[in-house]
Amino acid sequence: MTASEKARRASRRAVSKIRNFSFVSLRDLLVASGPTIILVTLACIVAYWLVDPAPPRQVRLATGQENSAYQAFGAQYAAALKKDDIVLSLQPTLGSQDNLERLRSGQADIAFVQSGSTSAEQAAQLGLASLGSLFTEPVWLFLRENVKTNNLTGLRGLRINLGPEGTGVPNLFRQILSVNGVEPQELNISALENTPATVELLAGRIDGLVFSSAPEAPLIQMLLQTPGIRLFNFTQAEAYTRRLPFLTHVTLPRGIVDLGRDIPSQDYHLIAPTATLVAREDLHPALIDLFVKAAGEIHGGAGWFQQQGQFPSPKFTEIPVADEAAKYYRDGPPLLQRYMRFWLANLFERLWVVVVALAALVIPLSKIVPPLYVWRVRSRVYRWYGELRAVEQAWEGVQEPQREIVRAYLLKRLDEIEEQVNHISIPLAYADGLYGLRGHINIVRQRLKAVATEGDGLPE
Repeated sequence: MTASEKARRASRRAVSKIRNFSFVSLRDLLVASGPTIILVTLACIVAYWLVDPAPPRQVRLATGQENSAYQAFGAQYAAALKKDDIVLSLQPTLGSQDNLERLRSGQADIAFVQSGSTSAEQAAQLGLASLGSLFTEPVWLFLRENVKTNNLTGLRGLRINLGPEGTGVPNLFRQILSVNGVEPQELNISALENTPATVELLAGRIDGLVFSSAPEAPLIQMLLQTPGIRLFNFTQAEAYTRRLPFLTHVTLPRGIVDLGRDIPSQDYHLIAPTATLVAREDLHPALIDLFVKAAGEIHGGAGWFQQQGQFPSPKFTEIPVADEAAKYYRDGPPLLQRYMRFWLANLFERLWVVVVALAALVIPLSKIVPPLYVWRVRSRVYRWYGELRAVEQAWEGVQEPQREIVRAYLLKRLDEIEEQVNHISIPLAYADGLYGLRGHINIVRQRLKAVATEGDGLPE
């Protein structure tokens, strides 16, 4: 081995020894602060689950009949919430009344409900809250072309389909007939679902059918362009809105369906309730924000009957709006959700409460850690003073002829103690204690060597 290699090895050994000295002993710091960290972590976990539980990752949405606007919009909500890892389970239903029953029984967490289907008092009894109105869904009365009436009184004796009782249409249209002085029993009413009712109308087996739906519904789009089928014009629409306040007057503009073919060939006046997003009162507040956000993305644009940004809205609903939804409409999305993904923002929004609550616990515990850390570091040195005291006590009272044998043994023991002390790793801030110990070891050694063979103990 060359001299340079020996020098490098010696240098590495020196560096290794120096590394044993540091400003902070991480191991002692972890041991000293470990109980505090564990206690605070456990308290955070308990508070995390008990103070404000995490929102569920699966939500049930009651939609509507096949080929309805509710069904189409339900699929859009599912796609929007999937971006935030929320699985939206869609439940096909008959319509608004069926949806209200599912909310009441707990079979659904949130649902589309038509205005006029319930009242504020009934909603309070059922434990329901509105997340806002989404869009107008006009009453579409499609008649065969040979039915010439322009007034609802002319429907007497005709075969009109209102849909199943689970939908909101039968109750709604009965109210419309009532203000016209027409009793439901004066019509030949059937209760087919939308798709089979459309087949019956096209086959001529019924004279008309009633929908209440957004124009995006596929059946609406088809019937507006089907020869031999005409849309009833509610020329008294403004009067209907005065008699039934949950209705609004909307106009289907000429050519809106197909400008090239001029469909429809005139403006049509329609009366329209609004579709509302209704949830159980126990729906997690974070999910309310998420649904209102999705509603803005899906329904916020301009449409056949609405201006840009008109919907979603806390207006046009008889069911009281949930506090979280009202805050969202007033102030916009929560601050953190504007810059973070939903789950990360929700985590921080929940944890700040925990941090404040634990401040009273963390501050006192933090005062325990420094003294405990100092004690652990200094205890590495202090325990060797016990060994020194044992050496001194072993010498006391030793009689001839064992004195020389015992002294040799004790000197060897001091060498062993010094060797082990030289390998103690200690932060530089506490190195004075280590050097003091080594000095005291040397003092005891010198006293043993200076003892006269005839003395009874160590010299003072």
